[in-house]
Amino acid sequence: MQLDLMATETNRQLVSWGTSGTLVRQTQQRLSELGYYRGIVDGIYGSKTYEAILAFQQANGLVADGIAGTATLSVLGISGSGSNGYQDDVFLLASIIHGEARGEPYEGQVAVGAVVLNRVKSNDFPDTLYDVIFQKGAFDAVWDNQFYLPPSETALNAARDALNGWDPVNGALYYWNPVTATSRWIWQVPITNQIGRHVFGKF
Repeated sequence: MQLDLMATETNRQLVSWGTSGTLVRQTQQRLSELGYYRGIVDGIYGSKTYEAILAFQQANGLVADGIAGTATLSVLGISGSGSNGYQDDVFLLASIIHGEARGEPYEGQVAVGAVVLNRVKSNDFPDTLYDVIFQKGAFDAVWDNQFYLPPSETALNAARDALNGWDPVNGALYYWNPVTATSRWIWQVPITNQIGRHVFGKF
């Protein structure tokens, strides 16, 4: 099941100087996996992205210009159409899962992804994945920059499972660590599940 949750980011056809957004992040992530890119996966094209693309092109018999157009993106296994919303969703969701729940059991990571997706479907929250994740004050990992760490393969798999419909917390809209939570308000939410160090709940 592919969910059309993204209403932002980029429709750019290539990755080059001056570009930023999801397509750049996907390119950086893939190049990082292949050992060409050693910078931060931040979605911003800079000198490290240029050098990584150039090295990849040279190693794969492509035109070596540091610009990831259709041919380079294709060899990387990335769609350059800008319409690959599902892949954008996977990366965004994996990023918030990794930032919020790395170190949790796998089911707990899927559960965090499910909470985010449940918010997208709820009338009480924004209606796109991007807007839910970046809603002010919603997730600690966004403001403390852990969201911008490269997501692990475990987080990517958890994101895919959540997007494919696995909801271990049956519609929960909130989660928190009862040991570290500082918000008094969150304790008003009835707890429905506990997985790993997180409890989950909804009104």
